Amino acid sequence: MLDTGSLLHRLQGTDTGDVREAAFLAGDERVAEAVPLLTVLLADGNVGVQEAADSALRSIGGEKTVREVLPLLRSEQAPVRNLAMDILRDVGVQHLEPLLELMHDEDPDVRIFVSDILGSTGSVRSVEPLVRALLHDPEVNVRCQAAVSLGELGNEDAAPALGRAMRDEEWVQYAAVEALAKIGHGGAVDELLKAMDSCSELVLSMIVEALGTIGTPKAASRLLSRLNEFSDVLAHKAATAVVGILGAPSLSLLSAQGRETLRQGLLGALEDEEWDVREAAMQGLSVLGGEQASDSIVRIAAQLDEDTHPERLATAIDALASIGLTQALTEALAGKEQGLMLTAVSALARCRDSEVPTLLMRHFWEKPLDVQRAILAALYETAEWEARDFFLDVLHRHNDGKIYRWALRFLGEKLHDREAGEVLSSFLRHKYNDVKEAALEACIAVGGERMTQRFLRMCGDDDELQRMMGVFALGRLDAARHLDALEQSLRDVSPEVRRVALEAVAPQCRTKERVLRLVAGMLDDGQPEVRLTAVRLLGACDLPAVVPHLLRALEDGEDWVRIRAMEALGDMKVVEAVPRLTGLVTSPNRLLGIKAVNALGRVGDSLAFQALLDISGGEDQELADAAQAAIEAVQLHGEEQ
Repeated sequence: MLDTGSLLHRLQGTDTGDVREAAFLAGDERVAEAVPLLTVLLADGNVGVQEAADSALRSIGGEKTVREVLPLLRSEQAPVRNLAMDILRDVGVQHLEPLLELMHDEDPDVRIFVSDILGSTGSVRSVEPLVRALLHDPEVNVRCQAAVSLGELGNEDAAPALGRAMRDEEWVQYAAVEALAKIGHGGAVDELLKAMDSCSELVLSMIVEALGTIGTPKAASRLLSRLNEFSDVLAHKAATAVVGILGAPSLSLLSAQGRETLRQGLLGALEDEEWDVREAAMQGLSVLGGEQASDSIVRIAAQLDEDTHPERLATAIDALASIGLTQALTEALAGKEQGLMLTAVSALARCRDSEVPTLLMRHFWEKPLDVQRAILAALYETAEWEARDFFLDVLHRHNDGKIYRWALRFLGEKLHDREAGEVLSSFLRHKYNDVKEAALEACIAVGGERMTQRFLRMCGDDDELQRMMGVFALGRLDAARHLDALEQSLRDVSPEVRRVALEAVAPQCRTKERVLRLVAGMLDDGQPEVRLTAVRLLGACDLPAVVPHLLRALEDGEDWVRIRAMEALGDMKVVEAVPRLTGLVTSPNRLLGIKAVNALGRVGDSLAFQALLDISGGEDQELADAAQAAIEAVQLHGEEQ
């Protein structure tokens, strides 16, 4: 049982560590008798003691804490006053009466502090005294703080008083606007709308922002009706506030006059210094559209660096695409300024206008290389068969690898143009490997008997890379149909070709015994990288029939082949592998030993668990640590099961 007397004695001691510990204990046990002493400790010179007293007073709380801490609001030490205020913000609601009494204190600083605290209580009882202070206190700073606290409380009953405060000094008006914005209900909106007729430009700007934040439709109507009366800067804010309130998709439902009024306001907002305003303007103009909007936005976008401001550029491009094909985009594409050209192409790539592909093709040959590449990327998105001849012409006339890749992708992967097969396959022997790769994907996408025969011939080509591509393509198209050809490629002189052939046939391991024998047979290949591929693919089959082959792979002369076999056996939880794995733990290759321990953990049966226990008690610390980690994993898995 707690000895309260001893605790109080400790709180008056000189050992700061013991005092701190006693303070925490008083808080944990909620010892109300300790409150006076804890209050004194808030002024202690030791920060640790202060923190402990602070924590304890919050835990104890109640009437006694409130009454003891309140006098500290008059302390000459700012840190002590701040601590007291912070505690009272937390516990003041537990005994409001003395706080409410201090709202009539002669000291304006005390009234400011208490007004602040009442805003944190969340109590409806705090509203009336704060309203009274807001409207009648002679000190402007008290009135300001009362407005702020009413906003924190968020009670709509305070809205009329905050509306009356809009006739007070500007500092109070600022606080009242922010408070009404936080309240945000219908009454608060009404008061903000009424205040628009009689306030200064600066306060009006705050009201516009507040209405935009609250987001009520009736505010949008009022802002829209006064848009032409505002100064330029204020009109920008008001127009973008309307967009935020109604949402861009709803703007098309406004009357013709309303749309035009808002459009003009948003066009001006595009020139605002703040990016948030410009961004909102773009979102609105993406719906309201117009040539002038397109022209302004394309020029803004052209000045944005994609690496520095990718999100801003994306916003501008989205707006241009939503507006659609305009004369402004056409002229930007036809011009000589690269930034404008690239912006126009990016926007046109997102447009769904049937004239876009023709426009892009018409300007392609006159443009610099970077723009040409962008145009082909845009055509890949927007064009269909009407661009077929154009892309064939590009393959015939151009000499850039990236250009070739776009053209190959379009004709092969998008159109699946079998008539273009000869042209596409001619690029399989291009000097650039990335072009060969694009041509291979295009040819596979085209498919068909003629293309298949071409791939079969490639499997017997003198060039190793051609054979690899042929094997890869047959595997992608129909490995089962061409199993004889792929089996022959498993005996190719090139280990890379054999490895690709393995990848091509392996997916059929599950359904074809012949394929399983073929893959398992590659464990005898003379090249380690081929055997490594074979053991990985056998592990992926995850069939009982592969277990003997994986066990055999544990005897391989290449350590990484053995490691991959261990991992596969562990994942498959092959119990018969445990003795072999245990034997590999003491391998001279330390990595091999650790991998064997890990595999035992994955198997996880009683025999493997016993082996791990033996290893964890051994003298080799590294192996013991690995075994301990494996044991913990087994235990965790058992708990989950």
